[in-house]
Amino acid sequence: MDLFTAIFTGTVIAATPLIFAALGELVVEKSGVVNLGIEGMMLIGAAVAVWVSFAGFPMPVAIAAAAVAGAAASLIFGILALTFMTNQYAAGLALTIFGSGVSASIGRGFGSTPVEALSAFHVPFLADIPVIGPLFFQYDALVYLSFVLFGVITWVLYRTKAGLVIRTIGESPQSSHAIGYPVIAIRYLAVLFGGMMAGLGGAYLSIAYTPLWVENMTAGRGWIALALVVFATWRPFRVMAGAWLFGGVTILQLQGQALGLAIPSELLSALPYLATIVVLVIISRNRQILMLHFPASLARPFRPSG
Repeated sequence: MDLFTAIFTGTVIAATPLIFAALGELVVEKSGVVNLGIEGMMLIGAAVAVWVSFAGFPMPVAIAAAAVAGAAASLIFGILALTFMTNQYAAGLALTIFGSGVSASIGRGFGSTPVEALSAFHVPFLADIPVIGPLFFQYDALVYLSFVLFGVITWVLYRTKAGLVIRTIGESPQSSHAIGYPVIAIRYLAVLFGGMMAGLGGAYLSIAYTPLWVENMTAGRGWIALALVVFATWRPFRVMAGAWLFGGVTILQLQGQALGLAIPSELLSALPYLATIVVLVIISRNRQILMLHFPASLARPFRPSG
């Protein structure tokens, strides 16, 4: 039971930064924009969170600063892709390179010095219940925030007028503009929200998951988050499931290394990424499922007329 608890809780924790980043990108893509710069925004958020923490500010301020930094980085992408209408894929790749360089510069003086980790929040009474308590009620605040944001995003996208407008813009910006919706402004807000979420994902890595700064510490998680949106066929619940799948395989490979399995450690480390690729290949084979929720105007530039 102890091993199961360790694997379950480890899966939830490992999935949390992916949930933040992938849910943010889901909203961005629902508006018809694709931002490949998730990795860069996560790195900037991670570096800023550590920087603010070392400066002596409390943990909520460090988390908020990381979210703001991620949103600020996404604004650069927004200006390039939405105002100047450059190629969205090229602008996103540029943001990833930019984020890697900026984060390395911010974190240059920290080395691998540990920071004070975000402490777990024990839910009163519920956390003391045998088995159930450790499984569900002994995580840090950001883990619970990821679940709250999942519920809010799902509700907004599918139960509110604002969500309907976002999805309509993702399907047909011309029609949305014709009936009076500010397409570019709404896309800017979606892009900023995606950057904020990526910043939160990066902050979780540097102050909770591995509480220290290491250059390029995201280790491809931004690209995995991008892939999860496709794996999820642009649906929030599948984003959560995909993040848990990746997190579960990550924890299992760590357990495998700890148990000394006669498998090369390099292969075990690659397992989470291989599992993501396999799932994407399986999903992509069924084009009908893939296209069912695909935003029709994804990555297509839009210039308002009149």
